[in-house]
Amino acid sequence: MTTVLVADDQPLQRFGFRMLLESQDDLTVVGEAANGAEATRMTAELHPDVVLMDVRIPGLDGIEATRRIVASGGRTRVLILTTFDLDEYAYSGLRAGASGFLVKDAQPEELLSGIRAVATGDAVVAPSLTRRLLDAYVHHLPAPPSQARAAAPPTRA
Repeated sequence: MTTVLVADDQPLQRFGFRMLLESQDDLTVVGEAANGAEATRMTAELHPDVVLMDVRIPGLDGIEATRRIVASGGRTRVLILTTFDLDEYAYSGLRAGASGFLVKDAQPEELLSGIRAVATGDAVVAPSLTRRLLDAYVHHLPAPPSQARAAAPPTRA
């Protein structure tokens, strides 16, 4: 059974997530938080497998709450959910240690599979963000050995 804490300032949004998650045999909601400080405190008390974390929540925002949850050293993983598909939120969340980033307009199946992936230690990123991440970071990747050898000047014996 995968345990989930839902952190979102919108009561109807939390209710919807709870209904979806509890319709699954392998997922259960152990708590709901309306702000980042509450999410951080409840994570320390309840030790959920996954926190669904809204980025824009009152007080302690979702990015800082994620940073604190991850820094606590527990096994809880954070999956950031946001209405806003902004690189700034995604990059900040991933830098803070989130295991994933999804947009709230994702299909229910995407959210469920994302939770399951994050709970097992994998990562998940919204398809809309994946292309932008690849474009931004592909030039930082090392060249494959065959390309590195081809680019090197020949040696004389």
